[in-house]
Amino acid sequence: MSKERARRRAARQAELDRERTRRARTVARRQRRRALLRRLTPRLPDRRTGRLLARRSRGERAGIVILTLCAVAVIVLLVDNVALRIALILLMLLVLPAVVVIALGRRT
Repeated sequence: MSKERARRRAARQAELDRERTRRARTVARRQRRRALLRRLTPRLPDRRTGRLLARRSRGERAGIVILTLCAVAVIVLLVDNVALRIALILLMLLVLPAVVVIALGRRT
């Protein structure tokens, strides 16, 4: 009786060992495939630099500010109605980010 139990235990152990090695091969194959894909996929540069408006150069930021101030000065000088002045300035400030992205956008 004990020889039969030992034989069954040995068969169970052999089956568990085969299962473990098969699972280890599968995991290793999966890891190799993931590593290969990780090497082959292009990575975008990390654009988080921690600075405000870091995607624009200093010259671009200065140009944006100077042109915005010039546009405000033109609105103030040419428009007499105060309510219309404020509305035009607010509209310009609302549209400014879209204009900057269209004019200076580098996304492809």
